[in-house]
Amino acid sequence: MNRYLWLYAAAFAASFVISLPVVPLCRVLARRTGIMDVPKSEGHKLHGKATPLLGGVAILIAWLVPILAGSLALIVAPHISDFPLKQAMKEPTIFPEELTGGFRNISTELAMICVCAVAAVVLGVIDDKHAMRASFKFAGQFLIAFAMVFFGGLHITVFISSPFLTVPISVFWIVFIMNAMNFFDNMDGLSVGTAAIAFLFFTVAAWFNGQFFVAALSACSAGACCGFWLFNKAPASIFMGDAGSHLVGFLLAVVSARVTYYNPGVAAGKYAILIPFFILAVPIFDAFAVVLIRLHNHKPFYVGDHNHISHRFVRMGLTRPQSVRIIHLLSIVAGLGAIPLLWGDARTCFVLLAQGAVILLILTLLQFQTIQKPTEPQETTHHEQS
Repeated sequence: MNRYLWLYAAAFAASFVISLPVVPLCRVLARRTGIMDVPKSEGHKLHGKATPLLGGVAILIAWLVPILAGSLALIVAPHISDFPLKQAMKEPTIFPEELTGGFRNISTELAMICVCAVAAVVLGVIDDKHAMRASFKFAGQFLIAFAMVFFGGLHITVFISSPFLTVPISVFWIVFIMNAMNFFDNMDGLSVGTAAIAFLFFTVAAWFNGQFFVAALSACSAGACCGFWLFNKAPASIFMGDAGSHLVGFLLAVVSARVTYYNPGVAAGKYAILIPFFILAVPIFDAFAVVLIRLHNHKPFYVGDHNHISHRFVRMGLTRPQSVRIIHLLSIVAGLGAIPLLWGDARTCFVLLAQGAVILLILTLLQFQTIQKPTEPQETTHHEQS
């Protein structure tokens, strides 16, 4: 299991390093093309100054370049006959057959992941530039999810064999996580930091499962998110916009499905299928909470407001950076609860579920009095990109 740690470390480092020059370049490009988040352009966007919105493109480049480079290396390596390193290693190939053969098995799916990731960013950039109607944006999200399911073969079975059930479940999961991360992108560094933490936990889970390419894919995603976070943390000099939230949401949906639901060996363990719900507990909880609050307030569920968990922490007296840090710590606590599910039994699962439920109940009780009513004045110093 330890023999491929270098692969995951290299994937993380490559994406992280690439993001460092790419993010400033995308920041300049956003200003020149006018793709900016302008204060008060929407009722819930009331931050202090116009901010570049091409962070999603930067994350995509930092993620995609190592993926393509690694894929090219795995394709070319077996066909190189006179390579000094190959001879020095006294191996039949530069990379062992376990990797090159495995890559051949997942190459079609990986290609579809890349295509859909690019499509998610394109959809988000169009929305960032022209503010698409919600119905058009949802249609684009569903098309991306359908493409991943039908052409990429990503099916979430959850012990169900009928495609009439697995297909809609898979599509729903992708669209739901994309929107959950989109809703969660409401304070500097919040969404991308939470995504980076989730990707790191999924990397660990895939590593323990022996899923080399899923672990490398997740590590690469974590590196891109961590690199972007350096520029997105408070005070943010660039936002990832809908392009970024769509991208990280799509990648989280795919990686989470591949780590557990899509892996027969892991899914057969029953309790491991709960891993994504633990690792993504905070954004999932926030998405359900704000939708219920908006419906209770007779507002469309897709219209942004200031009732996210981060906003309610601020109304409890915390600063915005403090609120973001606490949410990141909560994400780490929830993610740590997912790892024992890889080998735990029913008793382990019960204890972890009870612990998670109590933590979420405490959060709910603490924040119940901080829900903002429709008639209350809106805050004026933060941004939300949902």
